[in-house]
Amino acid sequence: MEKSTVIGIVLGFVAVIVGMILKGASPVALVNPAALMIIFVGTAASLFIGFSLEELKGFPKLIKIAFTEQKTIPKMDLINLFTDWVSITRREGLLAMESKVEEIQDPFLRNGMRMIIDGNDQDFVHDVLMEDIQAMQERHRSGAQIFTQAGTYAPTLGVLGAVIGLIAALSNLNDVESLGHLISAAFVATLLGIFSGYVLWHPIANKLKQKSKKEVEIRLMMVEGLLSIQSGISSTAVKQKLMIFIPTSQRDEKNESKAGDRDE
Repeated sequence: MEKSTVIGIVLGFVAVIVGMILKGASPVALVNPAALMIIFVGTAASLFIGFSLEELKGFPKLIKIAFTEQKTIPKMDLINLFTDWVSITRREGLLAMESKVEEIQDPFLRNGMRMIIDGNDQDFVHDVLMEDIQAMQERHRSGAQIFTQAGTYAPTLGVLGAVIGLIAALSNLNDVESLGHLISAAFVATLLGIFSGYVLWHPIANKLKQKSKKEVEIRLMMVEGLLSIQSGISSTAVKQKLMIFIPTSQRDEKNESKAGDRDE
């Protein structure tokens, strides 16, 4: 479970509900079937018009990704893995890795290692792996775009809902007692539209983009590591090359901890 996503959504609901109570409004007003219909069904309709069914089939999976903690290999673990592999291949040759290929859990890394063991040209391996990354980025971009567009449509549909509510209110000017209730109900759609757009859809789109960026970084590290194995450079050189992907602050922490271990 991605705790930050759950915490954010809960805080969003709490902020609105507590804010309404502090302003003297009843949170029960949010349970407005007409407003919910206009915002959520209207947003769904806009997405069906704007995207193909093939793209929208992945909507439930994208929601699951936003609420599921991302499982990627830690960067330092990946660096240690490649330094070990480089040591093995320099000592025993590339074919020594053949027995370890099936132990690799990550499909991208496993495929890259197989291409290297099969003796493919370094440029060919680089091109295939980079094209794979680019294809993945495009898939992720298309998925995040669905939520970005939903976040754009929802607030505008909220204005539409307010207009519809005001039309209903103005058509009942003779009923003074219910006029205030009808006007307040009209703006519930605006509230729901802005809330769903800027507390749900846009943040989920951003979450998906961040997860995609992290996965791309890990795969770029894999590409560099695999090509380093193929080129036959030393394990020290591989480590220096891959440490570029580690933030400077974390590199300094690693160096300090190693220095402390040597002092002891």
